[in-house]
Order: sequence, then structure tokens, then C-alpha cells
Amino acid sequence: MGIANIGIPGLILIVCLALIIFGPNKLPEIGKAAGQTLREFKKSTSGLMNEDADDKKKDKQEKQA
Repeated sequence: MGIANIGIPGLILIVCLALIIFGPNKLPEIGKAAGQTLREFKKSTSGLMNEDADDKKKDKQEKQA
């Protein structure tokens, strides 16, 4: 049973608990911080993927020369 099997009732429960714990004033700040973290992670992983692809191209060009 993974995280994909939460369903709508589970999500509603999680949101209600978050509202109770953090309050309605803190939730937008937490969401913004989580979004920025995910954005930075995605940017850094795509940068690593691009570097890896560039290295493969250079190796292939060196072998052909």
C-alpha cells in the first residue's frame, strides 16, 4: 500500500490535520517553501541530466575522431 492509494478521504483528513496543527496563516508559507524546494530540486536534477548527456556526446565524438 503506497502513497498513491490515499484517496480523497485521506487527503481531506491530511488537510484538516494540517489546518489544526499549523493554522490557516502558516499553511501558505509552508506551501510556498515546499514549492520552492521542489523547484530547486527539479532544476538541479535536470542540470545533472544535461551534464551527463553532454559527457556522453563528448565521449562519442572523441571515439569517432
